[in-house]
Amino acid sequence: MNSGFSRDERGNLGCDGVPLAELADAYGTPLYVYSRGVIEENFRRFDAAFAPVPHLVCYATKANSALALLRLIAELSAGADVVSGWELRAALESGIPADRVVFSGVGKTDVEIAAGVEAGILAINAESEREIEKIDAVARRLGAVARVALRVNPDIDARSHPYISTGLRKNKFGVDIRRAGEIFARARSLPGVRMTGVQAHIGSQIVDAKPLAETAGELAALARRLGEDGFDIETVDVGGGLGIGDWTLSPEDHAAAVLPRLAGLPGAVRILVEPGRAIVGPAGTLVARVLYVKEESGRTFVVVDAGMNDLLRPALYQATHPIESVGGKDSPMITADVVGPVCETADCFQRDARLPRPEEGDLVAIRDAGAYGAAMASNYNFRSRPAEVLVENGGPRVIRRRETFEDLTRLERT
Repeated sequence: MNSGFSRDERGNLGCDGVPLAELADAYGTPLYVYSRGVIEENFRRFDAAFAPVPHLVCYATKANSALALLRLIAELSAGADVVSGWELRAALESGIPADRVVFSGVGKTDVEIAAGVEAGILAINAESEREIEKIDAVARRLGAVARVALRVNPDIDARSHPYISTGLRKNKFGVDIRRAGEIFARARSLPGVRMTGVQAHIGSQIVDAKPLAETAGELAALARRLGEDGFDIETVDVGGGLGIGDWTLSPEDHAAAVLPRLAGLPGAVRILVEPGRAIVGPAGTLVARVLYVKEESGRTFVVVDAGMNDLLRPALYQATHPIESVGGKDSPMITADVVGPVCETADCFQRDARLPRPEEGDLVAIRDAGAYGAAMASNYNFRSRPAEVLVENGGPRVIRRRETFEDLTRLERT
């Protein structure tokens, strides 16, 4: 993926030509900075890669659900993959049409199901036979017929971290693909649902195209069998989960792997793909300021003002984010642990990082943080979540202001 983050002639890091140091001075740190240009380019690459077939790119909203970014996704004529009732509402209110929205998630409530049915979304991705029965009951109560796709579990290893692997039979997601035919057959008797598609998503941060290709092949074979049994299959959803970073799997790699496996489907079948991280991840950087450089027991610790409450991924599943100096420093390189201020040993962004020796007050950029960064941020240790800035049209725009103490305590005051 291309990046909108580059260095000027003095070696200072910027976003689409706007120096990160200027943004940090203007809006404080920690600070999330996003490049509109990178988001647009990454979406268009997915759209172009799947252009040989009828398709819809459904942005995985959970990666980053900032309203400004959802409005941008809507402007690009994308769809959305949502996983909660309020994600659905945010997508719809941001301008993403209901007929471009799919609703995933293993534990939808009756209220959430009703919201999807009433909106008339493209599909509710049902994760169990019992969920299909609930969708039927809700839809009949509303006097509607819900469009339902069945999420299947193909027992294919995504070969990523176990916390983000979702395609094995031991995982909680979907139904055994071998049971799909009987589940579709029983759903025929339910007047409140119409089974319109099949879907699989085997995990995240996938860097090997082979399991994606295998999954697509299993889905295509299932769709063909269901078609032979008289079901009108309209969508085959191959999920998302492409990795970013040093072992990026590109949209072109994804399409090249899965499209041949989807050959032979009826021409009216539309292929859905659900990228999230691969669209917004490389577009975001977390800017932090160095508080201390601490030497202890032969180790060097660079303590910054961002913590695991701002970016949880390294603490949650040992995710690696490149870290670099924002300024064009020519100081000697050191090996250091880059850590935050939160009272947890897990509050470490990178161990044995190589970077120019910083001084107090210097800035560092924690890269590839546009996905599952701000979206997973919390107020742990009574810390405010960072402000978020979108760089577009040559300048910055605050899309979420920094929280105040009053924001954090408002719901507790009577």
